[in-house]
Amino acid sequence: MPDTLAAPPAAPHAAARPQPGIAISRSTPTRVLYRLATDSPRYTPLAALLALATLPLLGALAIDPRLFNGISVWVKPLKFFAATILYLLTLAWFARHAATQLRQRPWWRWHERAVVCAIVLEMIWITGAAALGTASHFNLSSPLAGSLYALMGLAAVLLTSASSTLAWAIHRHPGSELPPAIACALVWGLALTLPLTLLTAGTLSAMGSHWIGGTPRDAGGLVIMGWSRDGGDLRVAHFFATHAMHAVPLAGLLCWRLFGRDALAAVRLAALAYVLFVTWTFVQALSGRPFIAA
Repeated sequence: MPDTLAAPPAAPHAAARPQPGIAISRSTPTRVLYRLATDSPRYTPLAALLALATLPLLGALAIDPRLFNGISVWVKPLKFFAATILYLLTLAWFARHAATQLRQRPWWRWHERAVVCAIVLEMIWITGAAALGTASHFNLSSPLAGSLYALMGLAAVLLTSASSTLAWAIHRHPGSELPPAIACALVWGLALTLPLTLLTAGTLSAMGSHWIGGTPRDAGGLVIMGWSRDGGDLRVAHFFATHAMHAVPLAGLLCWRLFGRDALAAVRLAALAYVLFVTWTFVQALSGRPFIAA
């Protein structure tokens, strides 16, 4: 006797129908990482490695009671690891819109390798300083420490220059499928990151401290960020400078949705407004005023 509950035979064209699970699998983290690794075969693996390296840092944060400037010695390395991972993944995400002929040139590959080495050295130094319970920045306690600090300053310039080269490669990609407004925003955001960072970080380094007035301790600072609540803090302007590569493209996305695909003037005005905002936070800190007062 035939089973009356058996499913009816599939229609001849049923196999051609898209299955519900296929569309979902295309957006899985594994596929996203694979695409990022394909577009950026040097920055993506490094971001994954740094993400794994945060695990022992979190363990150290949980069991090590030592403090530096009023907070755990491991907070700073964790912040730098998180910021660097975001930086690398952003570069990898934007790399698909860069001119392929530029990304395949030997100088481009060697520059990316140099950036990777600079980042690894930075992370080793910052983690090592935390393990020793000493400062990784403004550390002039010995000739060796001063030399390492200067070397890390050069490494920071090198790693930040990756945003400028990527801006150039996207600008030189006329065949990009991106709307002009979005492409313009990517170029401006990436291009502004290096000069704004050099201005803020250079001043910060020259002054030998990020505090200007107020209490020179991280304890009691703004939640998560640690910025001073009772005096100027140059880290505010430095933070917003380094995130021009995120803020301006987001503004460009908004301009595209509001004014259309060719809203280049609106994007440029948004980029100018962001520069003025970073400048305002910079002047505010130099004046000894907190970004958000207690």
